[in-house]
Amino acid sequence: MRCVNPPSYLLLRSCYTTSMASQPNSLIWFRKGLRIHDNPALEYASKQTNYLYPLFVIDPHYMEPDPNAFSPGSKRAGINRIRFLLESLVDLDSSLKKLGSRLLILKGEPGEVLIHCLKEWNIKKLCFEYDTEPYYQALDVRVKEYASVAGIEIFSPVSHTLFNPADIIQKNGGRAPLSYQSFLKVAGQPTWALSPLSTYIDVLPSVGKTVNCEICTVPTATELGYDNCTEEESTPFRGGETEALKMLNESISNKEWVAQFEKPKGDPSAFLKPATTMLSAYLKFGCLSSRYFYQRIKEVLSEVKTHTAPPVSLLGQLLWREFFYTAAFGTPNFDQMIGNGICKKIPWKDDDELLAAWRDAKTGFPWIDAAMVQLRKWGWMHHLARHSVACFLTRGDLFIHWEKGRDVFERLLIDSDWAINNGNWLWLSCSSFFYQYNRIYSPISFGKKYDPNGNYIRHFLPVLKDMPKEYIYEPWTAPLSIQTKAKCVIGEDYPKPVVCHETAMAECRRRMGEAYEMNKRLNNLVSEKDMTSLRRKFECQSQVVKSKKQKQKPKPDA
Repeated sequence: MRCVNPPSYLLLRSCYTTSMASQPNSLIWFRKGLRIHDNPALEYASKQTNYLYPLFVIDPHYMEPDPNAFSPGSKRAGINRIRFLLESLVDLDSSLKKLGSRLLILKGEPGEVLIHCLKEWNIKKLCFEYDTEPYYQALDVRVKEYASVAGIEIFSPVSHTLFNPADIIQKNGGRAPLSYQSFLKVAGQPTWALSPLSTYIDVLPSVGKTVNCEICTVPTATELGYDNCTEEESTPFRGGETEALKMLNESISNKEWVAQFEKPKGDPSAFLKPATTMLSAYLKFGCLSSRYFYQRIKEVLSEVKTHTAPPVSLLGQLLWREFFYTAAFGTPNFDQMIGNGICKKIPWKDDDELLAAWRDAKTGFPWIDAAMVQLRKWGWMHHLARHSVACFLTRGDLFIHWEKGRDVFERLLIDSDWAINNGNWLWLSCSSFFYQYNRIYSPISFGKKYDPNGNYIRHFLPVLKDMPKEYIYEPWTAPLSIQTKAKCVIGEDYPKPVVCHETAMAECRRRMGEAYEMNKRLNNLVSEKDMTSLRRKFECQSQVVKSKKQKQKPKPDA
């Protein structure tokens, strides 16, 4: 990382020179909320202060390279998300410099680094955006305890979400609403929406002396140790508030598209021009304020005669985000099956080979594999493609634990968000929220109805680019002569299917049915012993089925 001496900035507003000696030093601690617009923590930190210290800490927990991971990146994040974050920090630093400030970068365990800075810089006002993730909740408790003893004022506003999840839970009698409609009923309209948002800052106080702290510029991925990461295909996402606002304006400018947006009608195979705003990563990092996004959508809807409504509308998508944030905040152990009171206990299979085949795009089902290649290369895929691959891994075909799939998404998605990622995996595995486990996304026909020619598959799986469209979704059914002509022999150039879909789907439905019955019979108080017993039963049933199939096979001629 490149270390520099802090420059001296001229004070650009006379109010900052008034009684400076009596005004406290402030620190704005960036985690998410990597923006200038609608940033209450930054705005408050800049008022009535002597010097303002904008700080971001490079956290090894998320950023340190892990050479043992299945893809380039750290233990928690793939290289696409790390690059996106670094780009966002460069953009934030640029914006701060235009306002007479700059971003201070330090590296280390955030709690230790922050407390050290509070001491060394004589900080009396600490501001940071409230974060509901368990990791930051625990970190914030530690920081607040120190600040309380040290007499440091803390301002930690809720601005990453439209609502304060704690308020929704309180209004709902102390429990998180567990259906979208009940959430909407309890939430109502955001109170802040009645007043204009503060989206503009014209100047900031200068940065004070940074003694005894090794301040650095925003590092590159190479400087963090990612020097062997090659990009086969560049992700279309570039991090930062500037890019976020540009993309927002492009989306919002098409008022008819905004008014008629319907989530279920999007095309998951559209990759040249995806049928969504593609703003999820910017919302995740807070490069774009969800409140500002909400406000802009409301402005468009007020100008059109008719428009779609939640849950399918564009506004409805923001509210889905709020629903999952609230459910996650109000549910202990939301990110796991055991100890999670709203999660059905299902004895999932433990099969590392099947998991790896799914993760590495080697299932033999082109629609599934193409989506997983897009995930790895772009760090993103359409929400219906996410639905397809998540269903396939869990209740649809492979019966692998949703936590395993969640971990892969958490690593590879640029927009991976703790609450939303876990919430969607609970939903799509029919472990919570959604319980119609018989409704399964076909790994063959679902993609075909959107893209009968298989252009999406041909792009992300070039090994199949010459396969006739009649076989592109089921290449194993093509005669060997056609496979040879297409330069893609199944079993050699591209994998055979890891399962027979029809058989696997029937098996998954039967297992889900028995698991649901067990949860119902035991009033959801399922023990590990109960799970083990049912898992053994499933294994015995599978052995019986295999034995019957082997007996039915014709015997070879003597």
